[in-house]
Amino acid sequence: MKRIFVLFLITFCAISCKKDENIGNEILMAQNIFVEQKQNISQQGFTIDYLPTSTTRQIVKHDYYTLSYNEKFEQAEWVAYELKKEYVKNNDFKRPYFIEDPKVTTRSADWRNYKKSGYDKGHLCPAGDMEFDKKAYNDTFYTSNISPQNHDFNSGIWNRLENKVRYWAGKYNAIYVVTGGILRDSDKKIGTEKVSVPKYFYKIVLAKSGKEHKAIAFLVPNEKSQKGIYEYIVPVETLEKMTGIDFFPNLKNLKSSKDF
Repeated sequence: MKRIFVLFLITFCAISCKKDENIGNEILMAQNIFVEQKQNISQQGFTIDYLPTSTTRQIVKHDYYTLSYNEKFEQAEWVAYELKKEYVKNNDFKRPYFIEDPKVTTRSADWRNYKKSGYDKGHLCPAGDMEFDKKAYNDTFYTSNISPQNHDFNSGIWNRLENKVRYWAGKYNAIYVVTGGILRDSDKKIGTEKVSVPKYFYKIVLAKSGKEHKAIAFLVPNEKSQKGIYEYIVPVETLEKMTGIDFFPNLKNLKSSKDF
């Protein structure tokens, strides 16, 4: 009888230990998943926390930038991304061909719409901001990330503003950038798909200053300009009224600042 009782105890302990081991493995697995998810959220925290609203509900996420595509105007109403200090590099990658964005369910405009139109295929998320990684760089050549831009505008004041944004990335270590055109039915159209040519482009830069956030916004005509970029500063609220987009829905009492 004692031998049977001892065997019972041994068997019970073995089963119990195995069960505890399984539970322990499950807990460890759950912890690993949580840590992985937390890391992913941390890596993409800027994008998750500060993503603008979409008037089209067609949000497309690439590895290093996100956009809201507007099929009616055949371009993104906004492109948003985080630009870290360490991202600002010059790797002199070979420029790829522009291709349609496979993630846009309604299909992004064909690059041939721009051919002989007199307008540049203007990047919204600049290729120059993504030279830290070859794939990130190549992803900026989806046609969902371009808009018709006057050549002198693209190579002039807009280029100067993009360079200033890279300076701010170094100053603040990390910033969040939102860019797009002001899209209107009355816009000029190019190509067989009737891609809209915005009369104005906007750019908003968000930075953390201590425990608070501050933003600076620009509204620039799609034309040649010799003016300084600071002459085109507008309140973020002005752009929200013009576009119907809430650019920072998760931030309360955000103040526009000229002191950037």
